[in-house]
Amino acid sequence: MIDLTKTAPDTQGTPTTPPTARHGLGDALRTWWEGLSRPAQWGVGVPILIALALLPLFPPPLLDTPSHSFGLVMAQVAMYALVAIGLNVVVGQAGLLDLGYVGFYAVGAYTVGLLTSPESPWNQTDGGWLDSKWAWLMCLPIAIAVTAFSGLILGSPTLRLRGDYLAIVTLGFGEIVRLMADNLGEITNGSLGLSGVAYPRIGESESTPNGVFSSGNGGNPDSANIFERANYGTYWYWFGMVLVIIVLLVVGNLERSRVGRAWVAIREDEDAAEVMGVPAFKFKLWAFTIGAAVGGISGALYAGQVQFINPTGFNIINSMLFLCAVVIGGQGNKLGVIFGAFLIVYLPARLQSVNLVSDEATGYMLLLLDIAVFVMLVVVWRQWSAQLGAWVRRGVITGMAVTGVLALLLLGSVLLFRQGGAQSLGDLKYLYFGIALVVMMILRPQGLFPVRQKLLTYGRQVYHAVRRPAANEPIGVGR
Repeated sequence: MIDLTKTAPDTQGTPTTPPTARHGLGDALRTWWEGLSRPAQWGVGVPILIALALLPLFPPPLLDTPSHSFGLVMAQVAMYALVAIGLNVVVGQAGLLDLGYVGFYAVGAYTVGLLTSPESPWNQTDGGWLDSKWAWLMCLPIAIAVTAFSGLILGSPTLRLRGDYLAIVTLGFGEIVRLMADNLGEITNGSLGLSGVAYPRIGESESTPNGVFSSGNGGNPDSANIFERANYGTYWYWFGMVLVIIVLLVVGNLERSRVGRAWVAIREDEDAAEVMGVPAFKFKLWAFTIGAAVGGISGALYAGQVQFINPTGFNIINSMLFLCAVVIGGQGNKLGVIFGAFLIVYLPARLQSVNLVSDEATGYMLLLLDIAVFVMLVVVWRQWSAQLGAWVRRGVITGMAVTGVLALLLLGSVLLFRQGGAQSLGDLKYLYFGIALVVMMILRPQGLFPVRQKLLTYGRQVYHAVRRPAANEPIGVGR
């Protein structure tokens, strides 16, 4: 056989090389990063982490959230990032469709609430075995253990199901947890919820008598000391960053281990994996348990930061938002799902202060203009669709969809103005996240940052062994 990939001389005696594949910016960055040694990666990553840690203290003007404290928004980003990483283990790594992940989030939050809230009959901070100062920190490992055990209990009978059946069962689990929290009034205080949930009482002083993690710590934006400048949301964000880094290290090591290779095999083809000797049920149960434990960490963070929990905070909509972060960011890519979590939290907060129109008259003018453009596109489609090219037809269809949705939004804004209100873009998060999912499934179903298949074991050593050296780089014994 003739190997067409090898260099062959042409008729002039000049060797020809096969055309090189074009790579995007993301592939170039990924190749550069994977070419760095582990110390070099830490040397690049640590300054980036420091810059991210200082971001709530010095938010750029275009990135700030006028309607919300930027520190609180970033604290919520850290919570959602933990949820996205845990759900990514289940959905992105093992390929298990979990629609009820909010149930684990709720179990972690209620574990902390039941043990520390004065309204709980199981409160252990008032004469119990928990010191009120360290109660939340002591409850964090308990929440992790309880949620991991709940994942084990749920996964043991249900993980033999696949696809839609597994999705329905997990969806039911999330609703069961919420309904139990709503109906067990003697324990969970029902729909009234549990208030006074414990939080870390660290850094108590005259300016912060309840500690830096209390809601009374508003920070001093004029101080040059970053610790005095930070409000309680920034401290929760820093603590969340530490937990995210720890979870990323644990999950990353699992990916490069035998467990991670088994997850990839199950995700690609479970039947083929079982034929090759992979105990699929065992490793799916591993993924479910680990993902549940990470969700419990985020739930404990939520309970400590808000200091109040009730069943309405754990509805199915939140579970869909968690899954949306994983799908938009890129299933299987840890950093991608973190970026997806950032979009899910940040965009509604940023757009909360933005109105679609400024006044009623402007709304009517834009509505009439939008209707005119929509009618024109409809006429073009009906009269000349057969003569248009493929990309032009797609553009016309996209234009009709966009102008149609925009007309409904403008009409709603005008009606709200007539009632004395205004339509904020932050209130439409479910709309534009739904549209984003539809567009992603059509144009880029792998997500914004798709995962790349690579060697999971000894990948760095193999890369350095087989990569092509640069023109001026010594090879052989001279390296």
